Amino acid sequence: MLIRCGYDIEFSTDTRMAMMALLSLHPSRHQDLRTPQRLIASPDIPLYHFEDGFGNVATRLTIPPGNLTLSCDFVIEDSGKPDRRATDGPQMPVEELPDAVMPFLLGSRYCETDRLMDVAWANFGHLAAARDRVDAIVDFVHNHIEFGYHHARSDKTAWNGYQERQGVCRDFAHLAITLCRCMNIPARYCTGYLGDIGVPPVDAPMDFSAWFDVYIDGDWYTYDARHNRPRVGRILMARGRDATDVALTTAFGPANLVRFQVHTDEVSSLD
Repeated sequence: MLIRCGYDIEFSTDTRMAMMALLSLHPSRHQDLRTPQRLIASPDIPLYHFEDGFGNVATRLTIPPGNLTLSCDFVIEDSGKPDRRATDGPQMPVEELPDAVMPFLLGSRYCETDRLMDVAWANFGHLAAARDRVDAIVDFVHNHIEFGYHHARSDKTAWNGYQERQGVCRDFAHLAITLCRCMNIPARYCTGYLGDIGVPPVDAPMDFSAWFDVYIDGDWYTYDARHNRPRVGRILMARGRDATDVALTTAFGPANLVRFQVHTDEVSSLD
């Protein structure tokens, strides 16, 4: 399966301002590229790429006064297979988990494990298998939160989402991640492209999507509490502890978002 992805994002600012962006494809998907992936700035300004602490490709830039557009367009090959479901079996004890996954058990900026610990154990403590717990958590979050773009708020945490019962895809992910961590299942936040491939199209502007991975029986598995079904064509951009680590752009000063367009479409050829 070939998928064409990209974006066109415009900012305006009155002053010279530094910015960091996580708008590049994750290195784990580089071998799947069928056309070059290049972040383009207009006007043309220097862009400096580096690998952050979570293995994502981050970009530093300095926006001059006025308007700046960041854009990208590429074709990538995907297996066309839906998300894998985790294997069944007893949950791995915390003391046997690899050192590298331990940070994904801890509370973080948007995932307050201390506030949701009692909720998690009261609802999912009777389940012994990690997969059963994750399935139950995804079902719970999917039914607990009402999706709506007008519910978006940059400071909304998992605890806020649990209380308010409204949010966007990042709020579904934050709540599910937090509940998994409370149950001693490592979980990490993911962001990337997810088009309406293999499902009825949604009558709404295309956006980047958020989902999460869980570590079960020695491997990572992808889950999506907003859609609550395996999906085809996820294209990973970045992952971390929560949305703090994978913010699409971080402006170190005042900047206005003027235009935001994303596309993710299945195509039959590279033309």
